[in-house]
Amino acid sequence: MHAIAYAAIAASALPAVRAWGSLGHATVAFIAQNFLEDQTVTWAQDILDIHNDTYLASIASWADSYRYTDEGSWSAPLHFIDAEDSPPSSCSVDFERDCPAEGCSVSAIANFDGRLSADHTKQALEFLVHFFGDVTQPLHDEAEEVGGNDIDVTFDGEKTNLHHIWDTNMPEKLVGGYALDDARSWASNLTTEIKSGAYKSDAAGWIAGMDLSDAQGTALRFAQDANTFVCSTVLKGGESAVEGTDLGGAYYQNAIAIFTQQIAKGGYRLGAWLNMIATGSNGLGASKRLVRERPWERMCGR
Repeated sequence: MHAIAYAAIAASALPAVRAWGSLGHATVAFIAQNFLEDQTVTWAQDILDIHNDTYLASIASWADSYRYTDEGSWSAPLHFIDAEDSPPSSCSVDFERDCPAEGCSVSAIANFDGRLSADHTKQALEFLVHFFGDVTQPLHDEAEEVGGNDIDVTFDGEKTNLHHIWDTNMPEKLVGGYALDDARSWASNLTTEIKSGAYKSDAAGWIAGMDLSDAQGTALRFAQDANTFVCSTVLKGGESAVEGTDLGGAYYQNAIAIFTQQIAKGGYRLGAWLNMIATGSNGLGASKRLVRERPWERMCGR
């Protein structure tokens, strides 16, 4: 069922979907898999009842499928936090200002670290894998024009919107596809960059201060980090600089470093977080936080 949902999301490319496309989410999940400890792998595979090498990647876009069902419509607000800031002059995310009563991505990540019963742990893990991707996409942390969905642009001649090119068009152009094998290959390259390449000196900072006892504060920092790129890159020249413009050239070239790094961050953070839940330590040699008792029983949902 998860493979079918994955394919359906990739094929639909709905312009209003507020998420990395299937390629981005699967890549985040594959990167996380590359940093999981053996105990965490067993824990996650048993929860999901998937015992193959795509156990996280194959369910990474499930939450996008679920939100469009009658049963899952309640979860739609949990995919983003609408920062009421003023890009490009001022970018910020404030939990009290930007997260409504029905919830947001930051509260969702915090909730899934909390009080879900064991019967719903599988769904909680599926949500958590997805939301760690969502919170790293800059336009998931921005209210301006519905996170860019209402800013009409073109990309290599195709009419679309700003949000969609960050979700889907630009990552797929860089990688050349959106299949699981494409995500696996991209994740392998980014994992190498994290371990020994361009991201090696930055990776420890990506997970610094991660704390299961302050999941909301941790997730808020992730959102604030991504939101900074709305001012510096996404809307650097304001809406007028992108609206009605083909962004497949210089804009795309300038964005590559940002969306690539954000995907890498999401995967590395997700791996560390799942290690912390399953084992009490992030397993990555930095900012290790011990967790008492049986931490996986503390995951929760809305």
